[in-house]
Parts: sequence; structure tokens; C-alpha cells
Amino acid sequence: MPNSLPSSAQRQIDHSLAARFAATRALMLSLVEPLSDADATIQSMEDASPAKWHLAHTTWFWETFLLREHGRGYRLFNDDWPFLFNSYYEAEGARISRFSRGMLSRPTLDEVIEWRVHVDAAMEPLLNDPDLFDLIALGIAHEQQHIELLLTDIKHALFQNPFGPAMWSEKIACAPAAGQIDWHQHPGGIALIGDDENGFAFDNEGPRHRVLLEPFALADRLVTVGEWQDFIADGGYETASLWLSDGLAWVRENTVQAPLYWRENEHFTHAGWETRDPNAPVTHVSFFEADAFATWAGARLPTEFEWEAIARGQDGEGAAQAHDANEGHQLDRASSVLPKGGKHLFGDCWQFTRSAYLPYPGFKPATGAVGEYNGKFMSGQCVLKGASCATVRGHSRASYRNFFYPHQRWQFTGLRLAQDI
Repeated sequence: MPNSLPSSAQRQIDHSLAARFAATRALMLSLVEPLSDADATIQSMEDASPAKWHLAHTTWFWETFLLREHGRGYRLFNDDWPFLFNSYYEAEGARISRFSRGMLSRPTLDEVIEWRVHVDAAMEPLLNDPDLFDLIALGIAHEQQHIELLLTDIKHALFQNPFGPAMWSEKIACAPAAGQIDWHQHPGGIALIGDDENGFAFDNEGPRHRVLLEPFALADRLVTVGEWQDFIADGGYETASLWLSDGLAWVRENTVQAPLYWRENEHFTHAGWETRDPNAPVTHVSFFEADAFATWAGARLPTEFEWEAIARGQDGEGAAQAHDANEGHQLDRASSVLPKGGKHLFGDCWQFTRSAYLPYPGFKPATGAVGEYNGKFMSGQCVLKGASCATVRGHSRASYRNFFYPHQRWQFTGLRLAQDI
């Protein structure tokens, strides 16, 4: 990307990018401070990765896609480690199997941290190269995604311990989501969906395109723990008519009777076992569970396009007004409050939609290994919107498309209801 900005403005962008790089790298490192080497090494299931692996993989990303290609005279810190810490990039060659990541007692946590310090120092000259800004921005966003994965993966790992060890002692409260549901009504029509090119976005968020919406309404809050307890008490997990066929098979095969991390009146958190708050948003449910609950409640899950049409203009960094550019009117979404959860659209948990994770019209993956980042996963998964309590700020935007398989629920996943008008 050529530099067409005045030098003063360019220095400001350089500083911002460098500051974001440093802050992101420091945040991930700070999160593992309470962990022992053993804590950081264990892998609880194939969907999750060890905390140590997240530290190493994100460092591998910088070394592979920035330093190896653009670092003058840079040599790999260890020639054998790319085999250990490549995730799924076929273009980068062979790698260990995913569920073998938890078998890596070596390198140690201290050695991985030493590697991170080495790579951070080597990256400093590259942070001022305008030709690399886009790739560096992608690397920062990639590491921020792994920060969220680190938090959810270590929670699942500690949950396997019968004593329920805490990662930290301080309890982090969610904004209450209880109260009567109000509905954001949308008249339907043509909506513009996707990245508006006003900032960083992943390739799967575009191209921007038009979608025809029928009139609908979206709940102004998330479904709560108390409402989910009512669903259970009413036999929700045993009522076959509420479930999709694959969902019912999953429930029966896995003897699912409640959200993940629940026991009696408690749930497991990063601070250990705690009493559940009935007014808090329900989390750690699968798409199958979310869809069954919506059917039980006489509603449905929204499409990703409905959710985005309501959320447009509220990106988590400064709520504004949602605007329908095609109809030339403003939806009744004016707000001066940052949408941080509760009755707002962003925060607390990712929200399942009924939309399949598919490419938008005109989508083309980038060339080379970075083109494998999102596009090759567009099969058999569900789109989630809205960000969670573990999401790094900056990823709470209307166009963001998270995606998981319908049975997965170790992430902070929940739902809000929608209905036809």
C-alpha cells in the first residue's frame, strides 16, 4: 500500500499501529501470568488448544508472514518450531495433528516467552513500513482472536479438574439481561450487508452487498439463565418436537441436560464455581440448544442479515444511529451509550443466528497462505454475531462474522430471539 499521507499523519498511523501491536502482545502475555507451565500445556479436547500453544502460534504467525518474508537478515528462532505451531495453513507445509498440541511438554512456557520477546524486538522496524500495514493489521486481529480462544480454552481445561481451580480470584459480573423483552421492529426492504471499509475487517465480512429482508423484530436483550432454567423445568431437553433432527441425536448421544459448565445451582467460571445469577445472560449453549429454546419460546433465531440491519452503526466503539441507505430513513436505534451488553447488542456472549456460514456474493480469498484464513471454513458452520465478554475491543462491529459448528458450546455463546411481523 503506497504512502499517500502527509508525513505528520503517517507518523500518527505508524504510532497507532505500533501501539496496537505492543498492547496486543502484552495483553496475551499478561493473561498467562496466573498459569503454571502445566496449566499452560494441557489440552482438554481437540476443539481447544493449550495456552502455551496460543502464545507460540501467534508468534509463529509474525515470524512466518512478516519476519521471514520482510525482516532483513532474519533467521528463524528455531527451525523445528514451525512444524509444532502451524495451525492449518497447508501452504506452510506439514504440522503436528491438532490433538497432539497438548503433548508438547517442550518447548517450555519460559522458552516460548523468550521466543515472543525475540520476535517482538525483530518486528519493531517493520511496524513503520507502510507497505506492510495491511498485513500487520491482520496479524494484530489474528492475535486478538487467539486471546479470546486462550480464555475460553483455559476455562475448559481448568473445568476438567474436579476441584474447579480458579484462574483469578476476582469475579467479573455480566450486565443483567432480565426484564420484559422489548422488540426492535424492522419494516423490511433492501439492506446493505458487510464491511463498509471504514476500518479493518476480515475478508469474510465482504464484499458489501444487498439483501432483501421481510418485516421482522429482534429482541432488545439476550435470553437469561432464569429463562433457560424454565426451559429445562418444562422438559425442554426431552421434548423431541422442539429439536432439529441432528440436534436431538446430539442431545441423546451426549446426554445433554443443561448448558456447559452447569451443575445444580452453580456454574464454572474463570474464578471457579459460582452460584448462577438468573438475571445474567445464558452462555455456553450450542446452536442446537439455541434453536430448540427459540422454538419453545414461540420465536426463532434471527438471520445474520436481520441482526446486522438492526446493529448497523453500533460497532462497540461508539453507538450511533442505524441508517438504511436504500430507504433513506433512520431506524429508531439512536443511542449515546456504548453497547457493552445487557440490553445492547454487543458484549456478554456471541449470539447464534440461523444463517449458514457461506461466502458473500463476489467473495474471493486472498492469494497465498493468508487466503486460507477464513474462506476454506465456509462449510457446515453457523454464523454468530455480537462479541462476548472475552472478545478484545475492536472486534465488536456489526459486520463481524464469527462461526462455529452447531454442536460447539465451549465459547461464550448465547442467543437473542427474533420473530416475524
